[in-house]
Amino acid sequence: MISLPLDALTKGYRDKELISKLAELIRREASNGIYKFMHVCGTHEDTITKHGLRAILPSNIDVVAGPGCPVCVTHPERIELALKLLEERSNVTLTTFGDMYRVPSRYGRSFSHAKAKGFDVKVVYSISDAIKMAKDNGDKEVVHFAVGFETTAPSTASSLLQDPPKNFSIISAHLAVPPVLDHLLASGEITVQGLILPGHVSTIIGFKAYEFLIDRYKVPQVVAGFEPLDVIVALRMLLRQVKEGEIRVENEYGRVVKSDGNLKAKKLMNEVFKLENTKWRGLGKVPNSGLQLKPEFEQFDAVKKFDIEPPEITKDIESGCRCSDVIKGLVNPQECRLFGRVCTPYDPRGPCMVSIEGTCAIAYKYGGLKFKN
Repeated sequence: MISLPLDALTKGYRDKELISKLAELIRREASNGIYKFMHVCGTHEDTITKHGLRAILPSNIDVVAGPGCPVCVTHPERIELALKLLEERSNVTLTTFGDMYRVPSRYGRSFSHAKAKGFDVKVVYSISDAIKMAKDNGDKEVVHFAVGFETTAPSTASSLLQDPPKNFSIISAHLAVPPVLDHLLASGEITVQGLILPGHVSTIIGFKAYEFLIDRYKVPQVVAGFEPLDVIVALRMLLRQVKEGEIRVENEYGRVVKSDGNLKAKKLMNEVFKLENTKWRGLGKVPNSGLQLKPEFEQFDAVKKFDIEPPEITKDIESGCRCSDVIKGLVNPQECRLFGRVCTPYDPRGPCMVSIEGTCAIAYKYGGLKFKN
């Protein structure tokens, strides 16, 4: 395992000189090959783009973004479930997080559009805010659109275990990361020489959760933190695995991530949720990747509580939008003809242009390639 340089603690994780030196080492070590590495975290993409890390890497190393933005991969059928509930039940208040608010199910339909039409939609900072809203408004049915990977699922689980009021329920859009990596690698649509694993998710599930991918795909993996130095070190660790032929899961983010993760958080998730085959936007149905409520918690499942018939959507991306290819790491945002023209953060056509973790939104926000300290 490669540790961060000792002077990182004194120089800082954004030290331009230190990062440039490591990039030069990567340049030398990668001189005789072509490499593609994928990360699966919106925060990693933000770090890479904001600090211009791709510009200081050699041209034969490509770092692409995978399905690391949870609201981007939330299937529009889940969004339409919530919209249908609002349209059929006049006493429902729908709560959700800010980055989910403007994500379109299809162009012209989102929670923000529903709000503009007079439906009761509120943005909250946490599920606790939604539960308080239910307690304070006993005549309303408060339904929380619970979205996110394993990072946010423990909070949902914990809240449901604390006996929320009877007028509170959720639509679960929680998703699990390891199954989608399995699905993506098995599809054969993209070939990568290594994976930068998400720091936040790995804090919960631990880095051992990805070891099964080694046996199946022989793919090097490194859990990384979110500073520029974390990412550069993780890339060098991946490169060394490839060159040395010793495939394993390494942990660059050892100051936070442990092998088994957060045992208490995992226990909460396992107590409340079960894994089901679930559709991901741009990726299709992914086996055992959706976190849905177990039967003993079905009184909090808004779909069952209000007997909503799930809609079927066969086309989950707008015509002309290439978000599905962006999510799979097949193209960068600028290769989509809608990017920056008719699709902007102010009028998004696809999900990747909405969230602060969306690859297109990040590219639009920062642009350029110059390294920024």
